[in-house]
Amino acid sequence: MNKPAALQVLLIEDELSIAKNIAGYMEQKGHIFDFASNGKQGLALALQQHYDLIILDLNLPGMDGLQLCTALRQQADRHIPLLMLTARDSIDDKLAGFHVGTDDYLTKPFALQELEVRCLALSRRHLLQQQHTITLGPLVLDKQRRIAKRDGQQLALNAMGYNILLRLAEAYPQVVSRSELSQHLWRDEPTESDALRSHIYQLRTVLDKPFAYPLLKTVFGVGFTLEIAAA
Repeated sequence: MNKPAALQVLLIEDELSIAKNIAGYMEQKGHIFDFASNGKQGLALALQQHYDLIILDLNLPGMDGLQLCTALRQQADRHIPLLMLTARDSIDDKLAGFHVGTDDYLTKPFALQELEVRCLALSRRHLLQQQHTITLGPLVLDKQRRIAKRDGQQLALNAMGYNILLRLAEAYPQVVSRSELSQHLWRDEPTESDALRSHIYQLRTVLDKPFAYPLLKTVFGVGFTLEIAAA
């Protein structure tokens, strides 16, 4: 698999030990960090410098994470992906964060490996939302024309197959759960339990069977992902 691109990250965290742990792990992985220990300093840096991503704590001195996020969304001239860290795990706190513009949420304590994967996926999702074409190895999706190609050959996908493939491509390299896919495809409308399995089978028939190796991978007990080999 291709090595992930290095991220330019602003970390806004007032607990020095947590900040050191995050930065130590992430910098070892090649990512570049700036730091702020309070909300006002973090907001000033976020508006002055260009970052791929901001990681911020909810409980910050002076200006908390919700206030900072609100101010950032009002004042910044572009959407900066934002991952909020918190010791709180109630649904109300998460909804409050999403309401003011947080893109993702991670509850303490968390694994540093998960933090990096979340950051990479969030940054990638932000970039993909700005692009009309998604390219993953031999796979190319044209979001404007709603067509997909593998090795230059257009895939004869129906609408449901294309929607599944697009969701997996936008989430790559993360695994998309069965429940998330069902919600994405059918919203709150009830559907037969075997419907998703049937659509996945049809997608495999078009995406993988005519080719030398499969791209669509089942992660048993979890969901589905795309497996893209390094060039």
